Order: sequence, then C-alpha cells, then structure tokens
Amino acid sequence: MPNSIQHPRRAMTILALVLLPVGAVSAMTTADPSDGAQLCEIKTTPGAGMVRLDALVHADMHVGGTYTFHVEKVGGGGSSTINQSGDFDAAEGRTAILGSVSLDSKGAKYKATLDVVVGDKSFSCAKQIGGN
Repeated sequence: MPNSIQHPRRAMTILALVLLPVGAVSAMTTADPSDGAQLCEIKTTPGAGMVRLDALVHADMHVGGTYTFHVEKVGGGGSSTINQSGDFDAAEGRTAILGSVSLDSKGAKYKATLDVVVGDKSFSCAKQIGGN
C-alpha cells in the first residue's frame, strides 16, 4: 500500500494545503452582495463652512476592483458635478480612501453615490444631505 494511505491524517493535511489557496481565491471573488453596506461608505466631515466627502472601502480581506464616485451639488454658490473613478487595491483589515471631494456646505444640497465592483459583484452606497 502507498505510504499516504497508511497515514490518513497526513493525506488529509496535504489535501487541505492544496485546496486552501483555491478556497481563498474563491472567497475573494465571490463577495456576498448583502455585505455591500459593510464594504463601502461615504463619510462626511464638516468644518469651516465646508463639507468633505470621502469614498471608502472597508476590507476584511484583500480585495481589488474598480470604483466610481459621483457627487452632485446644488445651491450655495452654484452647482457642480464631480466624477472620480479608477482601480483600487485594499489590504486586509484596512479602510481604503478611494476619492475625496470638498464642497461649500452653506445652503447646499448634495447627493453622492459610490459604486464599487469586485469581481463580478457590484456594491453601491449613497448619501444625500439637504432636500428630500
């Protein structure tokens, strides 16, 4: 009989070590869409008549993909539309800042949308201040 069959624990350990990388890659590329709320965030930081919007990705494992950050502002000195997009690579256990926008907050309404694509999954976060 082959030596590995005589030692079933050893055979199982070898099999587990071979399959572990396959499972890890599968887990990275098949994120659950219901986790989108934890994956992306639009953080607002007010200060001195301005508001800063940060497009964030929270990574509990290493993830990479693409993002689009879209901000529309109306009032308080005019209107503007800002689009930022690109690739990202977020390290495990870290929050990555994908993009930032600073706007005048006096009497302004804004709507911000962050769309994140990881593998074949899409996630979206939105924030609206002022108006309905």
